[in-house]
Amino acid sequence: MSLRQLADLTDVSNPYLSQIERGLHEPSVRVLKSIARALNVSAETLLAQAGLLSDEEAGGAPSAPVPAVDTEAVIRADPVLTEAQKNALLAVYRSYLAENR
Repeated sequence: MSLRQLADLTDVSNPYLSQIERGLHEPSVRVLKSIARALNVSAETLLAQAGLLSDEEAGGAPSAPVPAVDTEAVIRADPVLTEAQKNALLAVYRSYLAENR
């Protein structure tokens, strides 16, 4: 997802998101919640992935890392791709996951 797309989904300006990404600003709780919502994860999961909360503090058990983005959901939600293209991408993605296990 591009910063521009994230800015549209979060109602946070593209330049501000860029500054957060580069470590120039620390986002407010409101901005963090908005980013988490746009990425379809909990704010706690987002903070844990950023290394700011332990898995236990985020409400989970210490286990394998949770992806910051639900890749399959993002592929399924892409309005530009056809269903056949989405299915092909999902098949490739899943094959990579299976190979890496």
